[in-house]
Amino acid sequence: MLMNVIVPIGNFGYLLWQLLQSISLGFRDRKRIAYQLEQVGVHSIPLVLLIGFFAGAIIAWQGAYQFKGMVSLSVLGGQVVRVVMMEMAPIMTALVISGRIGASMTAEIGSMKVSEQIDALRTMSLDPIRYIVMPRFLGLSLMMPVLTVFALAISVVGAWVVSSYFLAITPQVFFGSVRDFFQLGDLVGGLIKSVIFGMMIASIACYKGLYAQGGAKGVGKATISSFVLSAIAILAGDFMLWIILF
Repeated sequence: MLMNVIVPIGNFGYLLWQLLQSISLGFRDRKRIAYQLEQVGVHSIPLVLLIGFFAGAIIAWQGAYQFKGMVSLSVLGGQVVRVVMMEMAPIMTALVISGRIGASMTAEIGSMKVSEQIDALRTMSLDPIRYIVMPRFLGLSLMMPVLTVFALAISVVGAWVVSSYFLAITPQVFFGSVRDFFQLGDLVGGLIKSVIFGMMIASIACYKGLYAQGGAKGVGKATISSFVLSAIAILAGDFMLWIILF
């Protein structure tokens, strides 16, 4: 029973060690990294924008409800932006990407594993960590802060729409509050969290794919496990990063 816990941890640690060694060769593999940047970033923007808009609108509604009779609604814009910058944008984007990109990575690599394509790379003296894992890891880690900025921007738009058309808050008051409450440290902290979340998602997804077994059924189980572990890692990591950063 104990070995069932120790062995996966050791395998995951060894994967991270190999990954760190291969990152130094990233410049040589820039075409593969650029491809992953497109797959992770460009193709995920519509989904991130859609979810971010409604998230901002919901936070504005909830904030107005909680502030009613206690705090002036003139500060709503600033409070919404701070919540989104520090928490909602990084967390929301990470969970969306773990479901869309992380699961896809696990399924793709798992299919290569069960069909022995990864073994074929090794027989040709090609390192699968460098050619398969490293581009995905760097692509996801680099694009997560970009997607988080998109989520933040569209969340502010969603909050402004609700504030302006349903709560009778003028744009001048709303964006004046955003300016007054904005702190660069909150934005930097949120972006740092997004980079770390991207590293978590990519490493877990690739690990689950590389160690998938049992044919198509095994790939399916690995994909589900990848998303569940990524979600747990994101929430647990957010707790720790909140203590460290804020």
